[in-house]
Amino acid sequence: QVQLVESGGGLVQAGGSLRLSCAASRIIFSINNMGWYRQAPGKERELVAVISSGGRTNYADSVKGRFTISRDNAKNTMYLQMNSLKPEDTAVYYCNAGLVVLGTRTISEGAYWGQGTQVTVSS
Repeated sequence: QVQLVESGGGLVQAGGSLRLSCAASRIIFSINNMGWYRQAPGKERELVAVISSGGRTNYADSVKGRFTISRDNAKNTMYLQMNSLKPEDTAVYYCNAGLVVLGTRTISEGAYWGQGTQVTVSS
């Protein structure tokens, strides 16, 4: 049973923008924290941004000032607005529900994952 559905990835030139969406079932969306992870080839998965049910946000230093995480509770959807994209942002991006974090340090990943969406930034 699919519970998190992502959309919005693609190919963009450096300096461009993309917006990722993660649609969740109502029950999952009510979970406190939701976040976006990314994994580039040959690298470990890293937490990019996290948002609590109350809207508190945290960002990895590498994306701070360029990415914005948000959630629309009426639509059970989370977003990641990515601006000023760089080639090093190229990765598969995953949404996750139920993660436990301290700042942007993952204590435990959530049980629910999206299918992943590829973001490729060309130089």
